[in-house]
Amino acid sequence: MERLLLSEIVTAVRGSFGYPGDIEVSSISTDTRTIEKGAVFVALKGKNFDGHNYAKKAMELGAVAVITERAIEGAKCIIVDSAQTALLEIAGYYRDKFSIRLVGITGSVGKTTTKEFVFLVMSKKFKTLKTEKNFNNEIGLPMTLFNLTQEHEAAVIEMGMSNFGEISRLSLTAKPGLCLITNIGYSHIENLGSQENILNAKMEILDGADENAPLILSKDDKLLNTIENRSNRKIVYYSVSDKSADVYASDIHTKSDKIEFNINSDGKSYKAVINCLGEHNVKNALAAFCVGREYEISPKDMIDAIGEFTPDGIRQKVSDINGVKIIADCYNSSPDSAKSALHMLSQIDTQGRRIAVLGDMLELGQLSRELHKTVGEAVCGEGIDILLCYGEMSKYYISGAVKKGLAQDKAMIFDSKEELSRYLKSIIKEGDAVLFKASRGMKFESIIEDLK
Repeated sequence: MERLLLSEIVTAVRGSFGYPGDIEVSSISTDTRTIEKGAVFVALKGKNFDGHNYAKKAMELGAVAVITERAIEGAKCIIVDSAQTALLEIAGYYRDKFSIRLVGITGSVGKTTTKEFVFLVMSKKFKTLKTEKNFNNEIGLPMTLFNLTQEHEAAVIEMGMSNFGEISRLSLTAKPGLCLITNIGYSHIENLGSQENILNAKMEILDGADENAPLILSKDDKLLNTIENRSNRKIVYYSVSDKSADVYASDIHTKSDKIEFNINSDGKSYKAVINCLGEHNVKNALAAFCVGREYEISPKDMIDAIGEFTPDGIRQKVSDINGVKIIADCYNSSPDSAKSALHMLSQIDTQGRRIAVLGDMLELGQLSRELHKTVGEAVCGEGIDILLCYGEMSKYYISGAVKKGLAQDKAMIFDSKEELSRYLKSIIKEGDAVLFKASRGMKFESIIEDLK
């Protein structure tokens, strides 16, 4: 974090503070476990916690002030109406200190992977900061921006949301110079009601952007493909099949655990390879190419960058356990990402069976039953041999798969993850490929651990 005075923070949040403000602040913290000498502690409130209870402790640990919504004995308080709003205001003030190329990324599915592709591309030409892990909300995004230094020339910032207004606040804080929306799916439809409303919520990414900031969209998405340009903003489209897009893929084919394809742009074609499977990852790579194209990064450097991407953690990570190929995709799940993962399983080079282990997709509201059924139907369409399920809504995976022709004895639901794990261990053989796909709350990674 670069030099920031306490008086600047007081001004940024329009707070009430009765102490000298010419003290240099070392960092901003929302967690007393990360407090260092000279920090400012922001006392956030949530459903199950209240940072105000730790304000005095923050001072004892070395904080020079705390941002609170009320006076607290034993603490030097900068009093504001909302600590959460204050955190965004400080981050926005700090971000304004830097003249950088800031890429804002949002979308229902694939934004984190796309962020990684974009970061690799941008890093070929610029010293680039990126959102770490999934720190893409109203706490994580400010903390990312506080990592900016004068050495940075660019930043790739991911923005997530669960309701209206959230992306708007993030965009107004980050002020992107280029915006990218990956797709419009069903995530958080329980809160937003329809895909059209999800589109409107994602389009809030433009709220903090300059009126001339380019907007990059997937032409393969039925809703993003309908966006009309009502200003001077440049819209750039990418596609895996539509040759009318500004950037499109052709000659896509799988080779072992890689995908080879051509990227077509500005009348030229470039051979590309990515170290992962799934057409959705080709889209992610195309999106990154579009970003680099706008910043005049050479096609060769972009192709090299795209080839450096490798999945990690529990996001479509392919590994080998005792001769069985394991696809771990347990971070999140939605109808679109589940279908993409099933397609990825169908592409795995294996001599054995393809087994899909699926858990519930969460936050789908009244559409949950129908959407689980459509994913089950996709299981059969992708040629999956065995379907194993766990979760309250998983019976609809089964009904969808059986309806489309999967044998009843090849589609099973279990009462517990432990029971599922025991059964899976009893049937898997060397040469099989197994996909684990579920929302984060299902904690399917524990089943994978049991296989080791």
